[in-house]
Amino acid sequence: MWRSLWRSIDRFSPQYFKYVINELRGIKVVDRSNREMVIDLMQSIVETVTYGDRHDPLIFEYFMEYQVMAEFVRVLRISKNSRIEATLLQYLSIMIQNIDSEHAIYYCFSNDYINNIIAHPYKFDGGDLAPYYISFLRAVSSKINRDTLCLLVKVDGDNVISFPLYSEALKFARHGEKMIQTAVRALSLNVYNVSDDMVFRFLTSPPVSDYFSDLVQSLKEQCIRLDTIVHANNETSPQGRIKEIQLDTDKVVDDLYYLKDIICIGELRLSRCVMENLLKLLVLPALIPLLQFEEKSDSIFSAVTSLYIVSRILQVVGGRSLINFIAGVILYPYLASSKEDASQVNNCDGTSGSDSFSRYMSKLEAVVYAEFDSEGTENINGDNSLGCLVGYKSCDSPSVSCNDYKICTKRNGILGYVFSDNPTLLLSSLYLLLILAESKDCDDFLSRTIRSIVLPKEKTGWFLEKWLGFQGMKLGNDCSMLFNTSYEKSRERLQKELDGPWFDYIPDTLRNEWESCKKDLEEPVNRKDPLFALELHIDLQKDDSCATTSSVSWLRMVDAVKAFVLHLQLKALIWKQDRPDKLVLDGETLSTSESWKTRSSDQSSANFGAEVALGSAFSCRIAFSNAGIRDIYVIPVSKGKTGKLLLMEKHPFRTQKGVVIAIAPLPGLSPKIDKEHPTWLHLQVREFDPRFDSSKTKSHHSKRSNNATDGRWTLGFPNAEACTAAQLMILEETRRQRSFVERQLALMLRDNALVD
Repeated sequence: MWRSLWRSIDRFSPQYFKYVINELRGIKVVDRSNREMVIDLMQSIVETVTYGDRHDPLIFEYFMEYQVMAEFVRVLRISKNSRIEATLLQYLSIMIQNIDSEHAIYYCFSNDYINNIIAHPYKFDGGDLAPYYISFLRAVSSKINRDTLCLLVKVDGDNVISFPLYSEALKFARHGEKMIQTAVRALSLNVYNVSDDMVFRFLTSPPVSDYFSDLVQSLKEQCIRLDTIVHANNETSPQGRIKEIQLDTDKVVDDLYYLKDIICIGELRLSRCVMENLLKLLVLPALIPLLQFEEKSDSIFSAVTSLYIVSRILQVVGGRSLINFIAGVILYPYLASSKEDASQVNNCDGTSGSDSFSRYMSKLEAVVYAEFDSEGTENINGDNSLGCLVGYKSCDSPSVSCNDYKICTKRNGILGYVFSDNPTLLLSSLYLLLILAESKDCDDFLSRTIRSIVLPKEKTGWFLEKWLGFQGMKLGNDCSMLFNTSYEKSRERLQKELDGPWFDYIPDTLRNEWESCKKDLEEPVNRKDPLFALELHIDLQKDDSCATTSSVSWLRMVDAVKAFVLHLQLKALIWKQDRPDKLVLDGETLSTSESWKTRSSDQSSANFGAEVALGSAFSCRIAFSNAGIRDIYVIPVSKGKTGKLLLMEKHPFRTQKGVVIAIAPLPGLSPKIDKEHPTWLHLQVREFDPRFDSSKTKSHHSKRSNNATDGRWTLGFPNAEACTAAQLMILEETRRQRSFVERQLALMLRDNALVD
C-alpha cells in the first residue's frame, strides 16, 4: 500500500528515500503480519543508497542523518525471524559491495554498526543463514583498507583486544560447505593484506594464532585419512579408492595453496607462524619415514604417503629455506655415511649419532628461520620446532656417524627407496629427488649431491629423460647396454600381444600412447602431480583373480604398448632423433580392399539388424537365456584390422539373406570343439568394451565394469565336419585380420627400428 501512495514520485528521489526511512523507523516489532513490508522497505533503502552513492550525494547525506545503519541493527534486535535476518544480511552485502565512495564506506564501518551486526546472536542451526552471514562478512572484508581497519577492531592502549570480523569468520573455517570455507579464506587473506603492526601482533598471538595450528592440524588429519585410503583393504574397489584419493588430494592441495597465499603476504611474523606450524605438525612427521633411523618406523604416515606429502609441499609451498631444509634432512643419512662429505655434517669425533644429528638440525633450523627473522622478532612458540625431530627418536637409535663403517655402507634413508624393488617407492623417491635437484632455490652443494646419488632404472622413463638433461643427454656404456636390453624386452613383449585377444586394438593404442607419452616426457617437474605414486600403489594391490579374462588381457596389452612406446621415444631422445607429435603406422598406407583377404563389404560392415547375404555361412543352433533355442547362421568376416563373427537368422521373405542378431569380435574368440560333443563349438566373447577418449589420450575408458563376466557362446552344428569347418574358418579370418595388423607394425617392430 505504501508503494502505491508514492507511484508518482521518483523512487530514487530524496523525498521517497526519507519516506521509506520513516516507515522503517515506525516498525516496533517484526512478525508475520509485517515481515514482507519490512523486507520491501529494506530493499528500497539499499537500492536507493546504491543509486545515490553514484548519482546523488544528497541521498547518502540523508542515510547518515537518519542513521539508517542503526535502524538495520534495531531491526535485527526486534526480529527473531531468520528470514528477516538472512534478507537483511543479503541486502547489506549488496549495498556494501556496490558502494564506491570512501566517505560512505567509512560511515558504514563507524560507530560499531558493522561489529554489532556481526556480533548479533544468530541461530545457525539447521538453517540457511550461514551462507548469508559469511557473504556479508566477506563483503565487508573486501572493502577494508588500512584506514578503515581501525574501525572494526577494539584496542586497549597499543594492543588489539578484539576483531569480531576475523574472529567470527574463523568459527566457520571448517564448515561442511566448500563455498563457506572458500569465503572464510578469502576474508582472512583480505584481512592479512591490509593489517598493520598492531593487528598482526593480535593475529599471530595466542589464542588467535591457534587458527594456524588448527589449519595445519586439519591438513595433517586429511593426510592421515589419505594414508588410510591408500592402504585400505580390498572391500572397496581400486577404482573407488582412486576416486577417493583424488578427492582427498584435491583438498590437501587446496590447503597448501592457501598456506602459500598467506606466506606470500610477505609479513614476517605471519609467515613464520605459518611455517613453524607447517614444519612441526606436518613436514617433520612426513620426513620420519624418509630417514629410516629404525627398522620399524613409528611414523603416522607410510613411506609412499610421506613421499607424496613432501613432494606436494615442495611443489606448492616451496621457498628457498623450506626446500633446503627438506633436502638437508633427507640427505642426512647419505651425507653422514659418506667419508668424503661427512665433514659437511659431523666432526667425526666419536659423538653419538643423535647428538650429531641434533646439531645438524639446529643448523637447518637457523637456515629456515633466517628468512623470517627480523629485528625484534622472536620465536612465536618459544621452542625449537625443528629440534622436535630429534625427540621422535630415542638416544638408542643406531648411529649414523661416519665412524661406523658397517652402517655407513648401508643404503639409509631415501636411498633405501631409490634402490627399492617396490616400484611405487622407487618412482616417488626419485620424483622427490628430481624436484629438489631441478629447483633453482636448492643449495648448489645439495643439488650436486642429489644428482650424484643415482641414475634411475629403466622403469622410470620420465625420470630418465629429466636425469639425462642433468647428464648432458648421454648414457655411459653400461647404461646403454642395459637400456638396449630393456628395449628388446619391451619389443618382444609387444610382439607377444599380437597373439593375444586384443591385437586389433594395438594400432589405436599405439597412437594414443605415443601422444600421451610424448606429452608426459616433456612435462615440467613442477607441473607433474605426484598423485601417480599413490594410484600406482593401489593399482599394484589390485586383485585380478575375479576380473574377466578380457579385462586382464586388455590391461596387459596396454601396459605392453606403453612400455614399448616409452622405450622408443627414449631411444630417439638418447640418440638425438626427432619425435613426431603423431604416430603414422605403415598400415595406414595399406589397402584394406584386397578382395582375396576379405569377405564382401556388406558383411564386414554389417551391424545389428542389417541384411546380409548368407553365402558360405554355416547353419547351426544356439540357446539364448531369454529367447530359447534358435536356428541361426554364422559366418566370420574380416576387413583390414576389423574382424567380426556374425550371427544371423534367415530373412522371412528373402531366402538368400540373413538378418544380423548378434556380433562378436574375432580376436579372443578362441574357438574350441567340445571333447565329449564334437558338434559343439565353444566361443569366448569379449564383454569388456574399451573406449578411447580423444580429448585425454592417456585414458582408456570402458562402458562396462572390469568385473563384468565375459560372454560364452556354444554353437551346435548338424555334424562334426561342419563344426570343424566353422572352427577353421574363424581361425583363418582371425589370422587374416592379425596379418593386417602385423604389416602395420612391421617397420616399428624391426630390430633396428628408428623414429623418423
